[in-house]
Amino acid sequence: MLDKFLDLYCNLLGKVIAILLALMVVLVFGNVVLRYGFNSGITVSEELSRWMFVWLTFLGAIIAVREHGHLGTDFLIARLPVIGKKICLVVGYVLMLFMCWLMFKGSYDQTVINWSTEAPATGLSQGLFYGIGMVFAVSAGVMLALDFYKLLTGQVKDEDLVNIRESEEQAITASTATAGDKK
Repeated sequence: MLDKFLDLYCNLLGKVIAILLALMVVLVFGNVVLRYGFNSGITVSEELSRWMFVWLTFLGAIIAVREHGHLGTDFLIARLPVIGKKICLVVGYVLMLFMCWLMFKGSYDQTVINWSTEAPATGLSQGLFYGIGMVFAVSAGVMLALDFYKLLTGQVKDEDLVNIRESEEQAITASTATAGDKK
C-alpha cells in the first residue's frame, strides 16, 4: 500500500519537475529576448529561476532515492558475503536516516530564521527557499525507513543487497540483462 502511494507521489513530483523546468525556460528565455530585443526584462526572472532550480533538484533527488538511482561504488560491497552486505546496508540506512534528520533540522532552523526576510526581487519569504530541505528530508526519510524495514524483515532478495552501481552504464546494462531474463 505504502509502495503504491510512494510511486504515485514520485510520479506527481516528476510532473512538478517538468512544470518547474518549463517555467524556468520561459522565464530565462523571455528575459533574454526582452533584454536584447526591447531593452527591458522580467525583474523576478533570475530569482524565481534560481529558486525553481533548487526545488527541482531536491525533488529529483527524492525520486532518485525512491529508485535507488544515486551513483556510488560497489567495489567492496559486491565482494562481501550476504551477511556482510546486510550489515553494510543496515549501517548505510542508519547513516542515511541520520542525514535526513540533520537535513530536516538544519532546513527547519533556516526556514524559521529566514521566514520574515523578504527576497529582493519577488518579496516572497526567504523561508520558502529553505523549506525544500524539509520536504526532501521527510520524503527521503519515509522512503529510506520503508526500505530499511523491508531489509530488517527479510523482504529484500540477496541479489538486491547492493543498491548502487559504479556508473550509469552498469545500471543500464544490469536492467537490460534483468529484462532479458524475464522474457
